[in-house]
Amino acid sequence: MIAKVLLSLVALITGGWMIFDGAYVLLTGNYFGTEKPGAWSDVVSAFGINPFNLGVPFIILGFLWFSFLVGVLFHQPWAWYGALYVAIATLWYLPVGTVLSLVYITLLFVFRSKLQA
Repeated sequence: MIAKVLLSLVALITGGWMIFDGAYVLLTGNYFGTEKPGAWSDVVSAFGINPFNLGVPFIILGFLWFSFLVGVLFHQPWAWYGALYVAIATLWYLPVGTVLSLVYITLLFVFRSKLQA
């Protein structure tokens, strides 16, 4: 039970924020908060990607967090791997997304037997 609660909290916070912030940048042209996006924007800019063009990928990634969480909660065999891949794919989202992704990955491995039962 505690595993599902902790996983749900992390996934809902991370995925929810990504959906909100992705929609916000699509509607306003800026991310919520300060004028300059967080440290993650330096990472994507280094690859030649304009951080202000990532609204749709943010929303998709946020919904993937939710989708794989539902699968994990209902013990779907594919969901644990999908949740792991989504958390790995979010490691670039410095600093908070990175920390939450690391927490999520740790929880997935610590509670793996309970989640795949």
